[in-house]
Amino acid sequence: MRIGIIGAGNMGAALGKIWAKAGHHIIFSYSRNENKLRQLAASAGETARAGTPQEAVAHSDVILFAVWVSSLEDIIQALRPLNNKIVITCVSGLQPDFTGQTIGLATDLKISVAETIQQFAPNAKVVEAFNTTFAEIIASDSRQFGSDFPSVFYCGDDVEAKQVVAGLIEECGYQAVDAGNLIVARTLETLATAWVQFAVSSQLFPNLGLKALRR
Repeated sequence: MRIGIIGAGNMGAALGKIWAKAGHHIIFSYSRNENKLRQLAASAGETARAGTPQEAVAHSDVILFAVWVSSLEDIIQALRPLNNKIVITCVSGLQPDFTGQTIGLATDLKISVAETIQQFAPNAKVVEAFNTTFAEIIASDSRQFGSDFPSVFYCGDDVEAKQVVAGLIEECGYQAVDAGNLIVARTLETLATAWVQFAVSSQLFPNLGLKALRR
């Protein structure tokens, strides 16, 4: 599979490396430091390379948005259209110091960040995922906690896109949990905010995993 990473910070780098190791073709993009971006691609293996966000979109089937929310609107506007692309978003409304939250962008404060992306790119297949885990856990040698594997909740409106994303979640060593349609992103983003703030305030960040138990 061809995967474009928009945002080469901790989350994008960690996920891209895992997927490259699994044999997917990865394009890392959107970094303030081009040399760092090239080094990241080289460290990920032969199936990874650096490129521009436009190249990442043009040459990929799946796009991961892993940027701060303040950058998201400008990026989407520059990359339109995203027709028929599967777009995974793990974009958080939290500020970098974990002190605040925004729900969506300034266009509509009543919807989630994921729904806002869908509004800007109506022909994309948007799936919310990976916002209830930490980049440090993804970058570690294993996602396993004792005998358990943490859960990653995901939601979206396109059934086939969700199946693809579920497979990518499981390749990263997580239990993929289908949370429903994209409207559920409003709840998932709120859960993600509470989860991060709890981890920080309890001084357990980032050594925590969220698990959905089934009977």
